[in-house]
Amino acid sequence: MNKKNIKYLKFGIDLLMVSTFVLFFNKRVFGGLTFHEIAGLSIAVVFFTHILLNWQWVKNITLKLFNRKIPFRTKFSYLLNLLLLVGMAFIMMSGIFISRVVFPNIHIENEQWFKIAHMSISFLVLIIVAIHIGLHWKWIINVFKNIVKIKKSKRSFQVAARVATVALLIFGSYEIYSTNFLMHLEGITKIFNPSSNMEGKGFNTGERHDSAHEGFAESGKPDLPAEGDFGANGKPSLSDDVENGDRSASLKGNFHGGKGQFESASALGVIIKYFAIMSVFIILIYYIEKSILHIRRRQNLQGSM
Repeated sequence: MNKKNIKYLKFGIDLLMVSTFVLFFNKRVFGGLTFHEIAGLSIAVVFFTHILLNWQWVKNITLKLFNRKIPFRTKFSYLLNLLLLVGMAFIMMSGIFISRVVFPNIHIENEQWFKIAHMSISFLVLIIVAIHIGLHWKWIINVFKNIVKIKKSKRSFQVAARVATVALLIFGSYEIYSTNFLMHLEGITKIFNPSSNMEGKGFNTGERHDSAHEGFAESGKPDLPAEGDFGANGKPSLSDDVENGDRSASLKGNFHGGKGQFESASALGVIIKYFAIMSVFIILIYYIEKSILHIRRRQNLQGSM
């Protein structure tokens, strides 16, 4: 396989991984938890395939990590990938611990901690993935241009890119607000804080339980709102049904097309929502790096004069 085909293969695998990963943020996609768990295990294979395709780079940087000749950007990218590997490994393992479809017989202590940690770390990993994409944005754009045969100097493409950037910043910022994205990140401080009380159903990450929200829910298991939450129709949440012993009815409403907020979600809608959120971080990282490079060039020019 030549270098050009390998480049396209990497691009395809990356796109598949990111698209599948964002679908996990709504467990109503493609019918429910069955897809969430099976696809989660499948993406593990794709993720490690991605690592193998870049293994030579990983090996070289690992051996030379403390070499002063290695650029800071390369070291930062390496550490970012290490965090991504650890985060993905934790998500996969915690998903297995709280599984109800693929591994229903696994029972562990402090399961609530794993539920909250599974969700919170997933939101953190989403940001890490966005930063990773931002650092490689030039490469992605060049591959895209080669695929659609766009010339670098084409003026219309540059104008369209700037308009899209502004639109994505506005839309992505709105989605960050509407999904209470930052509140979910606060869960990270709680899972590593021994004084935080996360036992029982009273723990709430600040999720908006309305018809517009399609977020991750508060556990790695079926989408059961916290105690005291109410649906859009003002009736008690699914947690009340479970406490009353009507577990099968609750699960049926969640995974088999119940009415209202428990219907199967649109995969395209979920992808658009979370790609928009990621785009905010991608754009910020891209322009921060661009600004740093510009400052360094000016400093080098001034130093050579």
